[in-house]
Amino acid sequence: MDVHTMLRTAVVLLAITAAGGLLIAGMRFTGRPHPPSWLAMLHGLLAGSGLTLLLYAAFTAGLPGSAWTGLLLLVVAALGGLVLNLGYHWKNLALPVWLVLVHAAVAALGFVVLAVAVWN
Repeated sequence: MDVHTMLRTAVVLLAITAAGGLLIAGMRFTGRPHPPSWLAMLHGLLAGSGLTLLLYAAFTAGLPGSAWTGLLLLVVAALGGLVLNLGYHWKNLALPVWLVLVHAAVAALGFVVLAVAVWN
């Protein structure tokens, strides 16, 4: 598989992840303290898959220009997702709205920067 196919596949996986993230955030903002476990796990699995493919492509073939910035932002968002999952969801605590918003904003910015770099 060539590097452009890997990068585009990673972007598609991350886009599906973002759709799930919007669903999870919508649940939180309508009063549910946290999403169903299967949905949170699927969200994390897809994010991890996209990031793993992106990291593989980055370290074996390199990334175009600002894609490194997008990758860094997505790694920061993934760390925020780990905090949400292990610090709150795992303990059956309500997800803090401010942390959900920060996680979403960093992930969205990273995704947009990455997608623009990959498709240009």
